Amino acid sequence: MSRYLLAILTCLCLASYVAAAGGKDKKRAPNIILIMADDMGYGDLGFTGNPKIKTPNLDRLAKKSVRMKQFHVCPVCSPTRSSLLTGRYNYRTGVVDTFLGRSMMHPDEVTLAEVLAAMGYRTGIFGKWHLGDCYPLRPQDHGFQETLVLRGGGIGQPSDPPGGSSYFDPVLQHNGKQINAKGYCSDVFTEAALDFIGKNRDRPFFCYLPFNAPHSPHQVPESYEAPYRKMDLNPDQFPKVGFPLPPKAKTDDIAKVYGMVTNIDDNVGKVLAKLRELGLEEDTIVIFLTDNGASFPRFNAGMRGFKGSVFEGGTHVPFFVQWKGHLPEDRDVSQIAAHIDLVPTLLDLVGGKAAEGKKIDGVSLAPLWKGEKVDWPERNLFFQWHRGDVPQLFRACAVRSQKYRLVQPAGVDDKAKFNGLTAKFLLFDIESDPFEQNDISDKAPEVVQEMKAAYQKWFRDVVGTRTVVPPRIVIGAKEADPVVLTKQDWRGPKASWGPTGQGYWELKVAAAGTFEVSVHLPEKAPAGVVHLKIGGKETARRAEESQVTFEDINLSAGNVRLEAWLASGGELRAIRFVKVSRK
Repeated sequence: MSRYLLAILTCLCLASYVAAAGGKDKKRAPNIILIMADDMGYGDLGFTGNPKIKTPNLDRLAKKSVRMKQFHVCPVCSPTRSSLLTGRYNYRTGVVDTFLGRSMMHPDEVTLAEVLAAMGYRTGIFGKWHLGDCYPLRPQDHGFQETLVLRGGGIGQPSDPPGGSSYFDPVLQHNGKQINAKGYCSDVFTEAALDFIGKNRDRPFFCYLPFNAPHSPHQVPESYEAPYRKMDLNPDQFPKVGFPLPPKAKTDDIAKVYGMVTNIDDNVGKVLAKLRELGLEEDTIVIFLTDNGASFPRFNAGMRGFKGSVFEGGTHVPFFVQWKGHLPEDRDVSQIAAHIDLVPTLLDLVGGKAAEGKKIDGVSLAPLWKGEKVDWPERNLFFQWHRGDVPQLFRACAVRSQKYRLVQPAGVDDKAKFNGLTAKFLLFDIESDPFEQNDISDKAPEVVQEMKAAYQKWFRDVVGTRTVVPPRIVIGAKEADPVVLTKQDWRGPKASWGPTGQGYWELKVAAAGTFEVSVHLPEKAPAGVVHLKIGGKETARRAEESQVTFEDINLSAGNVRLEAWLASGGELRAIRFVKVSRK
C-alpha cells in the first residue's frame, strides 16, 4: 500500500473515531505524549521501592495511572526504540544492536509517527532517536514533522559533531540543521516539547520525548547531584529483596544517575503542569517508560540482571499510562506486555489503522487499560540481544510467558565463546519466583522444550535477509546534502570506536554525478597519509591539517562502499568522520 493511500484510509479512520469518541470535545482525537528515559531501571523510582531517590512527579503519575506491572522491552536501547515505534520485533526492522551500523532502521518501516501524521496529527520528537542519523533513516524521514535530536546513541559518542560532547549546551540537530543549544540537555528537550505542545494545543499532536538521561556520561547540574552525594548509597541501605546486589557499589555514579533522574522528574512535572494550564488533561494520553534495565548494578527492585541482560532485570521496566476521564486511575494490570504492543494499542485508542503489508507483532492492550472483562489469551514474548552483525540461534535469548521465563544468558559479548549446541537454558517460575533465584529446568523439562520450540519458530520468522542486509545511507539526494558519516554507522570486522578501528559505510548514490569527499581526522592525529576508497577506486593524499578533501569524485547511481583511513608510521588509524557533498 502506498503511503498516499495510507493517508486517505487513516483520515477516514480518524473521522469515524471523531463520531464515536467521548470526552468534552467531540471533534478532537486524543493527543499522545510518550516519555521515555534512557538506561533508567525499574528500581530508579520512589514508587517502585527505592528509599533514596526523589521522584515525586513520576510517583504521582504512577499513582494516578494504569500501571503495567509486567511490561518488557529489549535489553538495550536501539532495538527497543524500533519496536516501540513500529509494533514489530526489532529483527524485522533491521536493528540488531546499538552501534557500528547495526542500529539503523530500514526506511520502509512505518512508524507510529507516520500513521498519526497521515491522520492529521502534528508530530514531534525531542531527544534521542538512535535509529539512523543520515537520510533516509532520520526521524524526519519517518513521520516526525518537528525534530530536535542528538546524533547516534548519545552525547559524548563518536557521532557527536565537534564541540558537542557535553550534556551542557549540547550540539543538536533541529529539523535537519545543526544548532548550538543552551542549557542542560534534558531541560532543552523539555522546553522544546512544551513549546510544541503549546503551539499545537488546538489540534491532535504526538509528542515523543525520549530523554538521553540517565545514560552515561553521567553529567548533571550540581544542584541535582549534591543531595545524593551526601547520602549513603551502598547496597546495605536499600531493601534486601530478591536477587542480591554486589557488595560494593559505584556510589559516585549512582549519585549522578539519581540526580539525572530527579531532573527528569522535574521535567515530567513541567509537562503535566502544561497540560493542566492548557486544559488538555482529558484530551491527552500520557505514557512513561524506560528503554531497558538499569545501566550498571544498583537497586533494581530485587530483579536479576541489568542492561544488556536477558534476565528480568534487563527487560522489565516501569510503564504508566494516564488519560484522565477515559482510563481508570490507580489500576494495576498484571498481564505481560511489551514494546511491540504500544503501536496497536494507541492506534486502537485513536481510531487509526496500521499500514498494510507490515506484520504487527504486538496486540492492543486497550481492553486491559480500560478495565474491561476480557478473556485474555496466553502468549509468549521473546527477547534476544548480543553483539554482532547477525542474530544467532539460542545466543543470549529469553522467552517470557505469564508464568515462566526461559533464559539462555550466554554469549552477549562479541568475544564470548558461544556454542549454540551446548547452550544452557534456565527456567524460572516467575509467578512464585519473580527474582529468578531457583532454576527449575530439570523439574519441568516439558516446559523447557515447549518454550524452546516457540523461540525457534519465532527466530525463523523474524530473522531473514532484512536483518542480514543493512540499510544504506543515501548520498547526493536533494533531501540531504551534504551527508556526514560517523563511526556510529560504519561496519566491518575491524570496525570499532577506538583509535585504530577500521570500517566502511554502505551507501547508495541517488543519482550519478560528481562528489566532494572531506575526511576529518581526530584531534592530535599523527602525521600521515589519508586514503579514500570508494566504488572500488582508491586515492591518497598527505594530511597537512585535520581535514583532507578529495574533489571531483565521479560516482554512478547505485550502491557503493566508502572506506577512509589514516596511514601513519606503518599503522592504520581511524578517521573521525567523513563529509560527502554533491558538487
